[in-house]
Amino acid sequence: MSTLTGTPAPARPPLDPHRVLPLLGSLQVTLIFTLAAIAVPLPEIGRHFALGRDQLILLSAAYGLTFAGLLLFGGRIADRYGGRRALVGGLWLFAVASAAAPLSPTYDALLAARFAQGAGAAVVAPAAMAVLRALHPEPAAFRRAMATWGGLSVLGATAGNLLSGVISALLSWRWALAVPGLVAVVALALAPRLLPAGSGPPLSNGPRRPGGLDVPGAVLATGGLVAVSHGLVLTDAWSWGSARVLGPLAAGAVLLALFLVVERRAREPLLPPGFLRDRRRGFGLTATALTAAGTSTVFILFSLFLQEERGWSALRTSAAFLPFAAALIVSGRAAGPLVRRCGPGAVTGGGLALGAAGLGLLALSGLDPGIPYAVGLLPGFLLLAAGAAASFAGSAVLATERVPVERTGLAGGVHNTAMETGPTVVFAVLLSLGSDPVSLAAAAGLFAVTAAVTRPASRT
Repeated sequence: MSTLTGTPAPARPPLDPHRVLPLLGSLQVTLIFTLAAIAVPLPEIGRHFALGRDQLILLSAAYGLTFAGLLLFGGRIADRYGGRRALVGGLWLFAVASAAAPLSPTYDALLAARFAQGAGAAVVAPAAMAVLRALHPEPAAFRRAMATWGGLSVLGATAGNLLSGVISALLSWRWALAVPGLVAVVALALAPRLLPAGSGPPLSNGPRRPGGLDVPGAVLATGGLVAVSHGLVLTDAWSWGSARVLGPLAAGAVLLALFLVVERRAREPLLPPGFLRDRRRGFGLTATALTAAGTSTVFILFSLFLQEERGWSALRTSAAFLPFAAALIVSGRAAGPLVRRCGPGAVTGGGLALGAAGLGLLALSGLDPGIPYAVGLLPGFLLLAAGAAASFAGSAVLATERVPVERTGLAGGVHNTAMETGPTVVFAVLLSLGSDPVSLAAAAGLFAVTAAVTRPASRT
């Protein structure tokens, strides 16, 4: 391309992954931080707005409901319009909603902001993965990037539990909810410089992918996932046989069944029927969902246990997870090289085995108020953190490694869907078992069984 005078336009400098990756990684951490940031200050929010238990449950789940429900559609948007366009568009929605959340004058306003945040996150997450793939077109380089990427989500969840408690104790819960908005504003300011327009598909605003968006499929998938997740969330306050639980579950099942029918007939399906048939991808997604569920279960159960049973403050409760965060960071740095050396299947299986040991220890002694923290909780926290870092690193590679470039956004959407819906589904089932120690023991069993199956099966 030339200018009006005939002089060739200066070549655009190549994108520098070392400059772009911190931006993408910060966004991924922030998206999961936003999910967890409301957990510790939730009782204070409930007192501020005089909320009942049902309202607190819905407020806690609102972000995750739209996040998980719209991820497949967000992935399709990224694949069709390019990672850069989708990333910036999703960031604008996420930033506006994140600014509205801490300023909300009423419960309804805060609830709407959380729903809108989830919708923005559902576009940002797969778009970020599409950009990541464009920065690492070589399979080996993309594998290394995904091994690192996999640990960012659990790091975000841990940061959400830690920082939200600290900020709420020192300032207020509104400041804790303001953090995602600040990150989004910084990202929007940096995106034009780090990801300039015209830098080439799949980053640019340039040539669109052929085919249309599967809007009917998106509506059915979103409605089905939201309804099922909402029904499962309500099991915390209502019995499985109540109309409040069975109604959403039945409606969600019908919508998801219709989604499968529509996808078989769609010219450009939201989720191609054969996409989940790859065994490695299936095991990677299963491990992702289970690891997210296990860590989420521990965060929720022990946040409540330490505050309600041991009488700890929100600040002290957040501090209890500091060793978990430290072990997570150290293990995450080691997980990438291990994936390259031993393979993603072995690392995923080993991580799940470590996680099973950590959950088993927590089930045996972690919930006994008479056992000191250093003996009852700390060993289990450290083992679970090390295992989660390894499992997320390996499973992220398994879930995305064999995906064509033009479906990277879809892969990102499916991977994040597993990460978001896993905690909702598994946590609801675990809570129905009757007691917290039994729930943790059952989670340990699931980790151990999946570890035994994942490692050999993922070699194919």
